[in-house]
Amino acid sequence: MGESVESQIFGIKEIYCPPVGVDPEIDIVAVHGLNGDALKTWTSPKSKICWLNDPDLLPKYMMKARILVWGYNANICSLGGKETARDRVLQHAQTLIQDLSADRNLENATEKPIIFLCASLGGIIVKRALAYSESRHGPKTSHLHSIYISTYGLLFFGTPHHGSSKAHLLSSLTKLACLAPSRGLQIEPALLQALKTESETLQNITDQFVPLMSRFRIVFYWETQKTDLGYTKDYIVEQTSAAPCMESTTSAGIAADHKGMCRFDSKSDQAFRNVVSELKRWGEEAPGVIGDRWVKSRRALKEERRDESEELLRGEHGIPERRDRSKNLLIEEPRVCPDVFFRRERDRSETIDSYLS
Repeated sequence: MGESVESQIFGIKEIYCPPVGVDPEIDIVAVHGLNGDALKTWTSPKSKICWLNDPDLLPKYMMKARILVWGYNANICSLGGKETARDRVLQHAQTLIQDLSADRNLENATEKPIIFLCASLGGIIVKRALAYSESRHGPKTSHLHSIYISTYGLLFFGTPHHGSSKAHLLSSLTKLACLAPSRGLQIEPALLQALKTESETLQNITDQFVPLMSRFRIVFYWETQKTDLGYTKDYIVEQTSAAPCMESTTSAGIAADHKGMCRFDSKSDQAFRNVVSELKRWGEEAPGVIGDRWVKSRRALKEERRDESEELLRGEHGIPERRDRSKNLLIEEPRVCPDVFFRRERDRSETIDSYLS
């Protein structure tokens, strides 16, 4: 059976690893949504089966994958002693990248491919996280950039990609809040506000993510059944928002409501079979593709360091500038004698190679 779902998880937790003697080839990372939980989001409330780590479900088809969940405080209401979420999307995104890069470093998996499973608004955090990771180019933040390099694919389950400035999004957020019990309820608007217009909107996050999409395999899933809200039934995220028409992506409906679309308890479930088929295919493709990316990345980094070293050496052997204050003119003054300069230039390539080694 899958892992107990009694306690809430914060940060990265490995819930399945390949058997002894089998080297993990890929990391599958599941990220829950608003008011969600790292394990409960993926667990059937009736059977208590978590398809991510039940031996008869995902691990049966992805034996060479490490399966990870990432938990964060996504509570929008204080109920039963739970603290509400005050972080915004960017803070959650930064934390996800930091937590995941640390785990992969300790497990010697930095260059292994990554596939993200994104539930509802968790997909917004993952999109922002990848844009953040892509921007960490400096030598002191290359460990954060590694997540972007290694990401191969993303599965989005009911993620509201469009409409941050439209009525559809605000309606969806209101309906999400209504899913929580109302007695003793205190709404914490910080995370919701981060998704609204003129704050950190979904559209802004999408604008950051779209230029990166060509590197990833992407599938969008939408709910085909309405959620019972007590006073009415409605879709939490409309198909047009959950499955936008974008080039080189695929999409499909799941015969469940918003919460149920992430929960499978049988390998005969058609949605489970569709999802695992994608993961299995990606798991076979990803190692070669990501391996090539890392080869190119290391080559580009070496060339960048060579350029920096050449610039440094030119600065060391260059001609400094001295200003004649009386005429306000720049006067060139040699820093070293010609013999020394040309002798250094003769050994310049050897110096560069030494600098890079």
